[in-house]
Amino acid sequence: MLDGIDLSYFENQAEYVLRIFVAAVLAGIIGYERERSHKPAGLRTHIFVGMGACLFTIASFYLLPENLEGSADVTRIAAGIVAGISFISAGSIIALRGDVKGLTTAASLWVIAAIGLMVGLGNYLLPIVATIISYIILRFDRVKKNHD
Repeated sequence: MLDGIDLSYFENQAEYVLRIFVAAVLAGIIGYERERSHKPAGLRTHIFVGMGACLFTIASFYLLPENLEGSADVTRIAAGIVAGISFISAGSIIALRGDVKGLTTAASLWVIAAIGLMVGLGNYLLPIVATIISYIILRFDRVKKNHD
């Protein structure tokens, strides 16, 4: 406490801001790849999904008043993120005359939501590893197609 100011509030807020930035950067890496590949959901969409999942997670696990912590089911937000992103991802899938396009983009949005959720929980290692693996998989497919 500094002259009557409780600094723990600002420390907590700084951690939440860091989480939002990390989620945006990780989502942006995958979104950038999708954008460069001219896919329907690109940089901005992926960043919004990652940040949104992170914000909902922070809201559900960390911003509850102390008197409600034991009475609220905070996992309902995580379930809502999964259901909501599934709906959004389905919109990126296009089926035309037996050809299906957009499945990889839909899957990348789904993974980005999971990455955002994990960052929102304060876990950084797993989302970073998942982002690296996702990027490699997406780029590997591009390299493979260019050599065929």
